[in-house]
Amino acid sequence: MQIEVCPARIDEEALKSAMMAEGAVPRDLADALAEGKARKISGKFSSAFVIGCDQVLEHDGVVLSKPADISQARAQLMAMRGNRHRLFSSAVIYQEGAPIWRHIGEVRLTMRAFSDAYLDSYLARNWPQVGESVGAYRLEEEGVRLFSRIEGQYFHVLGIPLLEILNYLSLRGVIEA
Repeated sequence: MQIEVCPARIDEEALKSAMMAEGAVPRDLADALAEGKARKISGKFSSAFVIGCDQVLEHDGVVLSKPADISQARAQLMAMRGNRHRLFSSAVIYQEGAPIWRHIGEVRLTMRAFSDAYLDSYLARNWPQVGESVGAYRLEEEGVRLFSRIEGQYFHVLGIPLLEILNYLSLRGVIEA
């Protein structure tokens, strides 16, 4: 079996804006983004199993995007400080130009009430890397220190419902069971 990583160049912000204008919920946004990526790459590799993944963060009814700069990262983290937010992690598998499987996982995360001093030192140490992550944190790195509680699967926080994907591929015989 050959595995290849192919970034899907889709206009995520335009898709999110259009769907939110129509009243889409964050769960549906994550699903649509993952499907858009899988569909685009599936056009190039129609017989392959193409996995598209994406993640959407919702806090107090607002969908957050990756921060554009360190000040936006600070504002996002300050808004979430001491509060709970949700991450929706979606995967869609395409084959021969059609979706054959999908999964959307949800994780609830509660940030601790960290100090302004800690926030500033955290950003100084971790910027610009955390700017590549929705919510301005990476759970697999120092970002885990921002949280007091996490309810859900670790891989969902990383942006891929990995256990569900592996189970599906095993059942289909794509990978050894």
